[in-house]
Amino acid sequence: MLTFRDITLADHDLIMPMVQDFYQGDAVLHPVDPEILERTFRDATNAQEPLLRGLLIEVDGQPAGYLYITQCYSAEVGGRCVFLEEIYLLPPFRGKGLGKDILAWVEGQYPSARRFRLEVNEINQNAVCLYQKAGYQFLRYDQMVIDKTT
Repeated sequence: MLTFRDITLADHDLIMPMVQDFYQGDAVLHPVDPEILERTFRDATNAQEPLLRGLLIEVDGQPAGYLYITQCYSAEVGGRCVFLEEIYLLPPFRGKGLGKDILAWVEGQYPSARRFRLEVNEINQNAVCLYQKAGYQFLRYDQMVIDKTT
């Protein structure tokens, strides 16, 4: 049975190895400072941080992965946008159809959202296929950023 719960600081040693694996795999194209990953974990456990929610994914009571979800307003769709910031499943849980159930669960949690958005690298074809089967389409924008880290 697939279940979800908000992560807590006590989950640090469970979640952080998964985060590190996520950032060393096909999902991310550049290195990220480990301190930023730690800060994000702390923020994801903080109920006072309204922009980030961290969730532990469990299957039959066993840790199977995690989610980081953020929200914003999208002028393009005239409403709330839910951004699936990170979706990670441990290797033994991949390829078992859990991805579509996770996406459906997230959509059910945010019924007023006008858009669900995520990032995917085209080299991660398993993820691309999953998202396309779930109805996601590529939104062809080039992103530009300026990071303010101090």
